[in-house]
Amino acid sequence: MPAARANSQRMRRAPAAAPGLLRQQVYEQLRGAIEQGRLPAGTRLPPSREHAASLGVARNTVLWAVQRLQAEGYVQARVGDGTYVSQAVAAAPAQGLVAPPRGLSRRGQLIAETAARWRPPHVAARAFRIGAPEVDTFPFALWDRLARQASGRQRSARAQYLDPAGDPDLRQAIALWLWASRGIRCDAAQVVVCSGSQQGIDLIARLLLDAGDEVLVEDPGYPGIRASLLGQGALARPVALDAQGLCIGEGAAQWPGARMAVVTPTHQFPTGVGMGLARRQALLQWARTHDAWVVEDDYDGEFQYGGAAQRVPALCSLPGSERVLYVGTFSKTLHPGLRLGFVVVPPALVQAFAMARAITDRHAPGDSQAVLARFIAEGHLLRHLRQMRELYQARQQVLIDALADASDGAWRLQPSDRGMHLLHEVAPGCDDESLSRSAQAAGVMLAPLSRYAIQSSRRGWLLGYAGYGAQEIRAAARVVGALARREGAG
Repeated sequence: MPAARANSQRMRRAPAAAPGLLRQQVYEQLRGAIEQGRLPAGTRLPPSREHAASLGVARNTVLWAVQRLQAEGYVQARVGDGTYVSQAVAAAPAQGLVAPPRGLSRRGQLIAETAARWRPPHVAARAFRIGAPEVDTFPFALWDRLARQASGRQRSARAQYLDPAGDPDLRQAIALWLWASRGIRCDAAQVVVCSGSQQGIDLIARLLLDAGDEVLVEDPGYPGIRASLLGQGALARPVALDAQGLCIGEGAAQWPGARMAVVTPTHQFPTGVGMGLARRQALLQWARTHDAWVVEDDYDGEFQYGGAAQRVPALCSLPGSERVLYVGTFSKTLHPGLRLGFVVVPPALVQAFAMARAITDRHAPGDSQAVLARFIAEGHLLRHLRQMRELYQARQQVLIDALADASDGAWRLQPSDRGMHLLHEVAPGCDDESLSRSAQAAGVMLAPLSRYAIQSSRRGWLLGYAGYGAQEIRAAARVVGALARREGAG
């Protein structure tokens, strides 16, 4: 507490400002104190009333600043115990977090800082990195043959500036595929092609949210979603999960002004739970009642391992889903190097999304779009996915068996009928970072669950299995098992 009180005394000398600027000043000074180490990790912030009185400002000014810091991961609220500086943020300087260069706008600074904290990995995939599909057996020869079948006139046409919404044949192929595979009825005109789900979410945030709008996000959840939202000035509001996914009732009560919810209902990232029908209907009802949007990120919805009749359709396929925007990607179904995804939007929004795409990077490469359209239309995507579902299910079992053996039965992962990774969860509040660091040093990627949490105290480790052969999975499992026994983890 002394460090927090000393910082409040420094802030008391801040010049008077309008309410909007004043709360920004309080936020920036608190954030600066955390980043510069004046408020070290684990420091308890003063109670909001006491803090506001020491600064000579309204309590709501301090609450706004603390809530924003909480949404960005700088501080964590502990029920009944106050608000503390996050351990994760304290580690950021050691990871090479560099202050943005002078001259950026406030929004530019926020984008740079948020992206630096997110830091999506760009190293070669190795076990147990999550989200990495099998690429060694991708039918590259078939893909190249389809590309060579284009005539000279077709190649010349695709070398021109193209429709920013996407190749018409590809949009038609995606629409037909969504109906057959995910139960979504949409026109090809509603499909906007983009370069992966991350760009799709960024377009949604830019076009449908204003700075300061509140968005309900899953906690724990995907950091890339929060990065896009925060980069556009929106406030990501964490909502807890249960066995049915995002608790929309709690979220609506806690954040009644929220304008959007972003969910992964088929296979929640990272916990793996599926959202049941009753919860899906409650979410759609919330959107209608509050005139809000729901963003469905169906990042790995194609990987469900039961028969076709057992597969869960998309949220967007339900009646009353007019306020749902569906985000899909070929980074998981095919490979991330393709850099193609799409958003399904209401007809009235298509032109705006296409123009926003145009001012970002104009359009996706014409040749890739054309080949993908044929790849889908000629049935190659269906065959590829059938093979990958069989392969991934077999690799999941290899992972389960290998970790049980390597840990002498301490790590018993529960099988899942969907997805590309499994979660080994431990008691809330446990330290899951230490084992992850040890595994990283030993050449194994083992993502801690805490890395994806905002307020949640859930802890554990995520283990991707889709992109790795049996031998690599077993070798990585032996490393994790030995480290877990040594550190008493799990």
